[in-house]
Amino acid sequence: MKRTLKIGDESHELEMYRHSGAITMVWDGEEIPVDIVRVEPTSYSVIIDKRSVGINVDRLRISEDPDLHGFRGSYHAGALEFTLQDPNKRLLAEAMAKAPLSGGSTVKAQMPGKLMKYFVKEGEIVEEGQPLFILEAMKMENEYRATKAGRVSKIHAKEGSSLEIYTLVMTLEPFETKDAT
Repeated sequence: MKRTLKIGDESHELEMYRHSGAITMVWDGEEIPVDIVRVEPTSYSVIIDKRSVGINVDRLRISEDPDLHGFRGSYHAGALEFTLQDPNKRLLAEAMAKAPLSGGSTVKAQMPGKLMKYFVKEGEIVEEGQPLFILEAMKMENEYRATKAGRVSKIHAKEGSSLEIYTLVMTLEPFETKDAT
């Protein structure tokens, strides 16, 4: 399984796999044979490029995010603190943080997923912040909300359908209240 390893400001893609009893580490696309032996519950003997190093790995609580794991690796020359994270979940989190869930007059899926449920119908007037629908992606339910008041003029996708990223889900028309004076 691939992970993003971050040491300070540096990020690296890391994957380890076992084939015919041998362990291979893939570091930023380069395959490196390694020999790892667990000596104690948190201590390992690691041989890379014919060099042996003893490493003690301690878990750190660095975030409330259950998918972000922090560690301190101590060895003869000092210690390094690093994090490991599933790169797909990191990319999803970055996409969610960069783009509002809905905006303008169209509402599009910001990630691939399954359209689970609508909270509104065509012709319905919605208020800013009102839930519009739920899109399930990576076993997480993401609730899309209206960024502005408006009227649902068209629903483009059916409940239960699988959506690709940026699939048009619904169109909202601006709704303005007029004073009767």
